[in-house]
Amino acid sequence: MSDKPYLDGLNPEQTEAVLHSEGPLMVLAGAGSGKTRVITHRIVHLIHEGIAPHNILAVTFTNKAAREMRERVSELIATYRASERATLDSQTATTKHSGGTLPIVTTFHSLGVRILREFNETMGLRRHFVIYDRSDSVKAIKQALEQAQYSPKQFEPKKILSKISRAKGDALSPSEFLAEASSYPDRVAAEVWEKYEKILAENHALDFDDLLSKTLSLLKNHPPIRETLQQRYQYIHIDEYQDTNRVQFEIAKLLTGEKHNICVVGDIDQNIYSWRGADIANVLQFERHFPKTKTVLLEQNYRSTQTIIAASNDIIKKNQNRVEKNVFTKNHEGDQLTLYAAMTGVDEAEYIAMTAKSLITDGAEPSSIAVLYRTNFQSRVLEEAFLNFEVPYQLLGTKFFERKEVKDILAYLRLALNPSNTADLSRVANVPTRGIGKVTVLKMIEGKREYIKGATLQKVERFDQIMMDIADHARTEPISKTIKFIMKRSGLETEFKKDGTEDALSRLENLRELVTLATRYDELNPEEGVEALLENAALQSDQDEIKDKEDLDAVRLMTVHAAKGLEFPYVFISGLEEGLFPHERLDDSGVDHEEERRLFYVALTRAEKKVFLTYAHMRTIFGSQRVNVPSSFLDDISTEYVDMAGKHEPRDNGGYETTIFLD
Repeated sequence: MSDKPYLDGLNPEQTEAVLHSEGPLMVLAGAGSGKTRVITHRIVHLIHEGIAPHNILAVTFTNKAAREMRERVSELIATYRASERATLDSQTATTKHSGGTLPIVTTFHSLGVRILREFNETMGLRRHFVIYDRSDSVKAIKQALEQAQYSPKQFEPKKILSKISRAKGDALSPSEFLAEASSYPDRVAAEVWEKYEKILAENHALDFDDLLSKTLSLLKNHPPIRETLQQRYQYIHIDEYQDTNRVQFEIAKLLTGEKHNICVVGDIDQNIYSWRGADIANVLQFERHFPKTKTVLLEQNYRSTQTIIAASNDIIKKNQNRVEKNVFTKNHEGDQLTLYAAMTGVDEAEYIAMTAKSLITDGAEPSSIAVLYRTNFQSRVLEEAFLNFEVPYQLLGTKFFERKEVKDILAYLRLALNPSNTADLSRVANVPTRGIGKVTVLKMIEGKREYIKGATLQKVERFDQIMMDIADHARTEPISKTIKFIMKRSGLETEFKKDGTEDALSRLENLRELVTLATRYDELNPEEGVEALLENAALQSDQDEIKDKEDLDAVRLMTVHAAKGLEFPYVFISGLEEGLFPHERLDDSGVDHEEERRLFYVALTRAEKKVFLTYAHMRTIFGSQRVNVPSSFLDDISTEYVDMAGKHEPRDNGGYETTIFLD
């Protein structure tokens, strides 16, 4: 038997990457080429070579990806231990969560939370700092705008937050951003940023971007802590490296130190997040930052048919800013891509729903089908069609933790452990209704309780007692029991039962589901359980909705961005029209054809067996009906790979044209 059974089944390129254990390694992996397999098997190889598991770090971008990688690593280590080295038993005994002897597998943001909680005093933070989600941040930005005497109607809070978020991702400070501000809106954003930081500090809160920018600040400005973490994380792996921004790159570089034991896995052709700061230069310039880098290309696709791979290669080879790869597969040839030209957006949605229903009738599982679209507005007409044709579906995008009743319970939990959090106080002081009005809440926030009198004071004191009871529970009971207690003690459970409507009972079911989710953390000590649940809630991605509802056998409806990293036997790509996909941005910045082409490439390569391409001659957008030209991307795919299901004729250049009759 081989002394390295974890190499069994790997192809030569995967094996080469797995065995390279010292020094920088860049794995450029085509779609479906087994990149996660390389990371997990490489981790086991490092352990085989004598590296302690707790000195190995693997970082990815979503909770779902981290959870799946963690499970695969655990299984591989257990299998390897059982079959090859009994002496590893004590070294790699399976434990859950952090702090055991498994490698650390996490997301960038969760890593930031982990580090900032450990060194919270150095950063002037409470251990139980609040993590603001986007809606919390938007509210705080609105407050900061008003403090700076700007109107939220003149400067949209979401746009200001976007500017600040991008600056934090580029590792800029407020003063650096102000120095670079070249426009009046940027200067306003810089001024608002300072007010926003004060609001966060007053609430002992960090926003999503702070989890990385504060971590970078800690590593830069505190050499002893940096050295401690470099000694801890001696071998670093980063998945989806093409999606890293400037601050993530800087964190990785500082953690790596002088040894440069870093392995990055990515694909330039799947770089689809430049709009939120992902920097393709992190891949293109990796060898400059880490000299003596070994580069391995993974070009064999294990997911898709030959036809799908050939079509996706036709698309991506038109891009100039990329590293040349020749993705191939040994899978069977497979069906042609089906192209359907609909007359209207409604017609297109009905075709997709009917075709999905036909696939299900022929034996396909509903959850094996995905419908992808470029922008969220396209989901409405698709939902209507799926409802009308009675096809089960799940719409990704409405996250479980963004539901009002769930946010209310979590606000109670955060406020109990962080009483100075004014955002949570204003949210739940009168939820459910207990006669505490806005004026009273303002006095509570401003610390002017001596001005609260009579019956109102009694109501406030009852609320204070509720919060003290919840705090006692949170510090002494498993987190799931604390959630149950909050439901009862707050009065929300009674309120929903008393209401009795279908909507109220649905909200109560969501809270019971929150209890179920919380049981995952019951084995931790109570305060760690609280931290783990709140962290999961704050950092959840769209893809985590699939995990939370994996027993729901339904067609998945989602944007192409949300589909990144997923795979399905059957994939519909809708709205293939000029201006929609490729998408022309509403901010007059035009079309980034290379990024849009990468996005279409990602959409195609989600499919294992069959792809359906659709577009509509006419579509109603913003209340107006628009006549459309088929997407230029369709011209890039050779006609030999396409079955034309609609009314269109091939053009001489290999593309498609249609005849439209208008009354």
